[in-house]
Amino acid sequence: MQDYRTFLAEVLVTREQLQSRIAALGREISHDYQGEELLLICILRGGVLFLTDLIREIDVPLAVDFMAVSSYGSGARESSGQVRITLDLNTSVEGKNVILVEDIVDSGHTIASVLDLLATRHPKSLVVCTLLDKAERREEDVPIKYRGFTIPNKFVFGYGLDIDEYYRNLPFVGVVDLEKYRPEE
Repeated sequence: MQDYRTFLAEVLVTREQLQSRIAALGREISHDYQGEELLLICILRGGVLFLTDLIREIDVPLAVDFMAVSSYGSGARESSGQVRITLDLNTSVEGKNVILVEDIVDSGHTIASVLDLLATRHPKSLVVCTLLDKAERREEDVPIKYRGFTIPNKFVFGYGLDIDEYYRNLPFVGVVDLEKYRPEE
């Protein structure tokens, strides 16, 4: 496997920036839901690091559940637009305050499909919290209530975001130099 330093074009969001912004999001969510209970639904796999840091910053009672959603084919760099639920919730959302936690909102197709599905299950409230918002790529209107960072239209990795299922463990969000990335190495 190729060392990420060989294709890292730039560090877009540092570890310190991530932790500072996530702490601020946790405070904002805690304030907005004072006296309420929450259900945070994490979209696997990219959202896991964000979720684990975020829930440590929220001081209202909360539960966590997970969904796995696929809109990228094997080795694809862009969403196909066809969304499949590959792992559904174990928890009912009916009557609950639900925050959908996502690593990145890009075209908006995937998250819009998940929101539509969850809305049919009658939550009390349903909002989106995303770490990264690639707003200039948006094709589907997605109401994002909590946003970590708005980023430019660049291919990013690290802090939960992968390249071919690798590099999620990096403590920052980096930009891939696609001219230098060699998946076969």
